[in-house]
Amino acid sequence: MTAEAPPRLLDTAITAIDGKPYALSQHAGKVVLFVNVASKCGLTPQYAGLEALHQRYKDRGLVVIGVPANEFGAQEPGTNAEIQTFCSTKFNVTFPMMGKIVVKGAGIHPLYQQLVAGSGGGEIEWNFAKIIVGRDGKVAARLHPKVAPDSPELQQAVEKALGAP
Repeated sequence: MTAEAPPRLLDTAITAIDGKPYALSQHAGKVVLFVNVASKCGLTPQYAGLEALHQRYKDRGLVVIGVPANEFGAQEPGTNAEIQTFCSTKFNVTFPMMGKIVVKGAGIHPLYQQLVAGSGGGEIEWNFAKIIVGRDGKVAARLHPKVAPDSPELQQAVEKALGAP
């Protein structure tokens, strides 16, 4: 009897912010930066930096994915439609946005169960935690929410995950 292989991270089912199924597997072989986001957080201005990071590295294989969550101070109370409008009008976000999910505690989404486990455990600390999944589909780095998208720390982690151009 063989043990069933654990699900691959990018095979996890998730729904896009427009309510349609979203195949994370379309990003296989790319570097994916997952960020749990919120619209009413002191860190919300990071959306602008995340969009800039997405634009800077997308041609080299980086995909930024925003994942709205309301676990931290109820700072993401909006509906998916409200979140989508906020992101596009206030920050001109073009990177993929998922529908709101639970990223810690009871009801945690399977994607975040895997991301947390793959990054060494420990719950997501706050809004805008950053988890980089490498081209091999495994967690390559996890960065604290206060690490800004334009910080050398995040830039270096992205560059390392992307490898040589």
